[in-house]
Amino acid sequence: MLRFKLLAFVGGTASVHMLPVIPHWAWSASALTACCLLMAGLLRCRSAHKKWPRKLADLLACFALGAFLAMLRIDLRLQDSLSLDNENQALALRFLVTGLATSDDRGQRFEARVLDRTTGIPEVVMLSWYASPRSVAEIIPGQVWRGRVVLKRPHGSLNPHGFDYEAYLFERGIRATGSLRGKPELLSDRPYAGFGVAVQRIRHHARAVLRPVLRDKRYGPVLIALAMGDQASVDKGDWAIFNRTGITHLVSISGLHVTMLAALAGLSLLGIWKRSSWRGSHLPERQPAQIAGAAAALVVAWLYCLLAGWGVPAQRTFFMLAIVGGAALLRLPMSGSRVLVLAAVGVTTLDPWAPLAPGFWLSFGAVGVLVLCGSGRWRNDGRQVSEGWRAWLGRRLDTLREGGRAQAALTIGLLPLLAVLFQQISLVSPLANAFAIPLVSLIVTPLALGALLCCAIPGLQPIGGLLAGLAHSVFALMMKALVFLAEAPFSSYALAAVPWPLLLMALVGAIWAMQPRGVPGRHMALLLLLPMLVFRPARPAEGAWRLTALDVGQGAAILLETAEGALLYDTGPKFSSDTDAGARVVWPYLRARGIRNLNDVIVSHADLDHAGGLVSILAEVPASRVRASYDLPDNLSRHAVVPTFAFSRCQAGQQWKLGGVHLEFLHPQAGQIAMKPKDRNAASCVLRVSGSHHSALLTGDIGSDQEKLLAKTEALAADVVMAAHHGSRFSSGKEFARAVGASHVIAQAGYLNRYRHPHPEVIRRWERTGSVFHRTDRHGALTVVSDKSGLRVERAREVHRRYWHTP
Repeated sequence: MLRFKLLAFVGGTASVHMLPVIPHWAWSASALTACCLLMAGLLRCRSAHKKWPRKLADLLACFALGAFLAMLRIDLRLQDSLSLDNENQALALRFLVTGLATSDDRGQRFEARVLDRTTGIPEVVMLSWYASPRSVAEIIPGQVWRGRVVLKRPHGSLNPHGFDYEAYLFERGIRATGSLRGKPELLSDRPYAGFGVAVQRIRHHARAVLRPVLRDKRYGPVLIALAMGDQASVDKGDWAIFNRTGITHLVSISGLHVTMLAALAGLSLLGIWKRSSWRGSHLPERQPAQIAGAAAALVVAWLYCLLAGWGVPAQRTFFMLAIVGGAALLRLPMSGSRVLVLAAVGVTTLDPWAPLAPGFWLSFGAVGVLVLCGSGRWRNDGRQVSEGWRAWLGRRLDTLREGGRAQAALTIGLLPLLAVLFQQISLVSPLANAFAIPLVSLIVTPLALGALLCCAIPGLQPIGGLLAGLAHSVFALMMKALVFLAEAPFSSYALAAVPWPLLLMALVGAIWAMQPRGVPGRHMALLLLLPMLVFRPARPAEGAWRLTALDVGQGAAILLETAEGALLYDTGPKFSSDTDAGARVVWPYLRARGIRNLNDVIVSHADLDHAGGLVSILAEVPASRVRASYDLPDNLSRHAVVPTFAFSRCQAGQQWKLGGVHLEFLHPQAGQIAMKPKDRNAASCVLRVSGSHHSALLTGDIGSDQEKLLAKTEALAADVVMAAHHGSRFSSGKEFARAVGASHVIAQAGYLNRYRHPHPEVIRRWERTGSVFHRTDRHGALTVVSDKSGLRVERAREVHRRYWHTP
């Protein structure tokens, strides 16, 4: 019963993160009191089954206690927020660097603690220094700087089934983001300003001593991630390979690595302790060798977890080792499931926001599966094997068999979690892990740690370089096999976002399939996974359509779904040299919607805020036809790999049908080509969508001159219109707004963008015509559904509202 009580506590802590708002602490205390009164009433119940009310009361009390403690901590964090008066203002602040800085081609980013605390300024912020890394000073944890900082409340793109950046920031305690203006002044260096600062300073030096010997190595950033947990510099292409082959858990300091190092330290000290003496007496006589070995293992595990960044998998591993070590020393019986549940309680008590991280569920889920299949219920009966080589061969075969069963159990047991978290599963994961786990865990990681240790000791840098070279050679050889598997057409399987009944069915099937031999229907339980694997969201009816204006920041990406297929209008902006909205936002949404190919891709014009994600999308989703207002194939010729597709220029008069929905270009006119950058907006493709019930108008970045020409078009009226040029002041003219007569207007713009889009005058123009104005920077992704029941608009920040989201 203890395990269920502890699980109820963890469940109460996790359930709080589903709330749209956090009630005041007084309401939380009232709810806890009500639960206590209910528990007292149930305890006094004199029914025939009086044990069940008592057990139910205990579970309710544990659940309420976990929820109450989490809400108290959350309320305190929410109070430490940036006020509206201080947002987007240049403030002169002193700040202490508290986190490991990450660098890219745009500058440096790091966590900091504001020292000039005033009302309305949070303590922990994430700052960016946009400048060439070569032209600015290196940011080191413990430094105190003073400069002008422009702060913003935590804000990120919010799309259905997409990554929630605001949740990520809230989990780490970051209550504002900002950028430095000008050149800040370094005031002092305080490497021991706090325990956390000292740990980050050590991590910085560890990375600094490894970088010289790995600078010219292709997979040097991966070895740094294996040695000290810094994954920021790992190439995005490598992450794609790791995800497709299912070895992402290995390219970090996982629980296996921590456990192996702790066991090595514990066994080493155990052997030394047994053979050592002090002042004439043997050390085991003063203290048992088991206690010394366990203490050494825990200390090494703790230090290694700190070096790794103290993430959720590291916390889980440390708590499990501490519980196992304590139980062994106290001679307490402790099963694997109890150890796992106690570790979950320790993690959620220390960090109630841990359930927000996918690593929490994957880490505990994977260990739970291993505990289940390693409990002895799957093992064969004790058959006798003869001595000699047959015994040796039999033991090796048994080891391989148990390893295969464990890998199969992980694959099946984690399927529901992978479906709900990533909508993608690796089909080659068992094969990839079969050779990647021993290579990374037994060879690459020990060599990387040895290189780090040698590089940190003066005079041993050559040995460190040699060990780093050996580790890189082994990893590079392994990557050749992984790349081959990742490029195979069967390497991964994309899943659509699964509704909770199918997810629950799959979870029951996975647990049932992992039961021991003899359980009825154990193998048939795998059939319960099939509905989740083959599920696809229902398409609109003939003549109906579904339009989603994705939240991609300062850019445009619009998905149109019909009964026969899907059309993508614009592909989002390019964020940096190695990432764009196509890979970060558009493709995950297409995958979640079950879209495996696109009938049409339309790029309104050549600006990077509209065409920046095209290559990433075409690399993931085949498109039958691509249309654009410019010579797109020539622009794509510089890219190494571009899928083949049919191309045509968009021009007024072109029309076709898709699933009973009529599509027609209203602009540009035939022969109009944008040769100069300033002409690109004017030549934007304008698409009119006409269904059986409603119509929509997609306008690109056209200006007022083009709008005046379109206002003369008889077929311009639409129920939904995308505000031209993100709501620019020089668009959405009065004549155009009256001619369209839209019920709903959508502007795709970035939060507090420098262009001030959408302009207040534009909003007023549309509202005067009776339109409802929506904007992605405040409402998140907008989904418009047109069918025979009417026209419905869903705002992501209202439908998927959570307490940490910026109002």
